[in-house]
Amino acid sequence: MTNFTTPTKHVLIANEFHPETIALLDTQYTTHKLWLLESIEEQEALIAEIAPYCDAVATASWATNPLIYQLPKLKLISCFGVGVDGIDFDITRARKIQVSNTPEVLNDAVADLAMGLVLATSRNLINADAYARSGSWPLAPFPFGRSLAGKTLGIIGLGAIGEEIALRALAFRMKIAYHNRSEKDLPFPYYASIEELAQHSDILLSMLPGGSATDKIVGKEIFAALGAEGVFINVGRGSTVDESALSEALRSKQIAAAGLDVYEQEPHIPEALTALDNVVLFPHIGSATVETRRAMGQLVIDNLNAHFMQQTLLTPI
Repeated sequence: MTNFTTPTKHVLIANEFHPETIALLDTQYTTHKLWLLESIEEQEALIAEIAPYCDAVATASWATNPLIYQLPKLKLISCFGVGVDGIDFDITRARKIQVSNTPEVLNDAVADLAMGLVLATSRNLINADAYARSGSWPLAPFPFGRSLAGKTLGIIGLGAIGEEIALRALAFRMKIAYHNRSEKDLPFPYYASIEELAQHSDILLSMLPGGSATDKIVGKEIFAALGAEGVFINVGRGSTVDESALSEALRSKQIAAAGLDVYEQEPHIPEALTALDNVVLFPHIGSATVETRRAMGQLVIDNLNAHFMQQTLLTPI
């Protein structure tokens, strides 16, 4: 049985996300680790045990355990991450449960990674490395890549991270265009549809969030509009892309290349993508730097502290 005497601040940790943050949570609160229990019966027993005391949950933002909503006193879900696909907002709104996430602190890391994919696909860097290692260089020069200067980077979802990507792309002397739900006061061409943006882009980069409204919104029509010299980059959410259509567009050379950091069924990547040599595949590492993950973890803790001190959350949704 759990000791409920000291300290009095109880946090249910729904799933494993960042070991360093979880270790810090252990030092500051009485923590209850739901994911370590193998059976539903054990998990439900833990929920029942802590129900009279626990009103706060820490969880990964992209996926959580729905059993957390069985906590009758639940007041806060403090999420590690920005995209909150894993949260049932119908429940949280109905029960007035606050939800926080960790925005802004990962903007630079994700923007850096996005430009890494832009460079890797345009200059064919991954294949160039393999070519140099294979001993093929003495036999023939490596095929040419494509320059970035003067090319148009079309950004789907020009939010805070999208704007950081745009700043980096401008330093490469690229042009910027974008699509949002509504036009912003920015000196870049705005297109009212993704397909129209694709038609005017050399490289199409998606920063779209997940959810039913964006499910597979980037499909065969978009790749047809992007064209045979076009490149597609995704650092938003994998669910926004029709992966079958993308695989076919790459296989048939309907588009030139793609760079992906996110997938529909992570951590599983379709064999139709892994079999291709004109796609660069990263294992969802957009925010995966030591500094960024620490900052994200600190925001999780800061929001929990604000809740327990009955103060305003730092980053409420």
